[in-house]
Amino acid sequence: MTGFPWSAFAVNLAWGAAAALAVMLVTFAVAVRAGLHRIVDVAWGVGFAAVAVATFAASAGHGDLVRRVLVTALTVVWGLRLAVHIARRGRGHGEDPRYEAMLAKAPGNRNAYAFRMVYLLQGALVWLVSLPVQAAQYVPGRPSPLAWAGVALWALGIGFEAVGDAQLARFKADPAHRGRIMDRGLWSWTRHPNYFGDFCVWWGLFLLACDAPQAAAVSVLSPLVMSFLLIGGSGKRLLERHMADRPGFAEYRARTSGFFPRPPRPPVSGPGARGATRR
Repeated sequence: MTGFPWSAFAVNLAWGAAAALAVMLVTFAVAVRAGLHRIVDVAWGVGFAAVAVATFAASAGHGDLVRRVLVTALTVVWGLRLAVHIARRGRGHGEDPRYEAMLAKAPGNRNAYAFRMVYLLQGALVWLVSLPVQAAQYVPGRPSPLAWAGVALWALGIGFEAVGDAQLARFKADPAHRGRIMDRGLWSWTRHPNYFGDFCVWWGLFLLACDAPQAAAVSVLSPLVMSFLLIGGSGKRLLERHMADRPGFAEYRARTSGFFPRPPRPPVSGPGARGATRR
């Protein structure tokens, strides 16, 4: 497919970066006022929604309207659902231990250090990971079967996230489950249904850009980076390192897939104490 509007897309990249930065600047101001830098986690999903909307406005006159509306809507739904979930989960809690530990070692002003090492970094990642969302809106022609397969993969992903998060929230709300591992529902098929869901969402959005080879080439780094973050970066690997010493986690890990869902193995014999996991 020819005719990809490179000059317009280059301008759009600047608008996308500005949208991501604006979200992080507002979030930083709110976080400093509240004294809680964990608020930046809420801005992660909001940032993607802002980039999608900014791209939709900037891409007027380019691409296919059906694809533009579709990719914008899917990104906004995913981003705002995630932001609301994280906001509800963190309500009433103090600072996230990750940020507390990081800021304890900050040279100089803690807020300035947080802005450089957390807000600017997350803003840059939002811009990078959102490349398929930006590129897809400049792809000419109606969505192909491959693009609709991407929509189906997105739906599978957000379903895994939403159902897994709801199951975990209900489990943790029951005082009888305190100190136990969540190993029911989707959590019996994969130790990380929410991360697997994110994986599907971003590969699905990437497929929406694949009807133009140029758009696919410029945005393939996005799902690769997201896959690394979820599996080998700050997602699965870091969380499981934190969970490793909890009673019952070794047994849970032995019978449950680490990422891609599959039926659970038979329970391991011996005591099965469990300890709640979290996103």
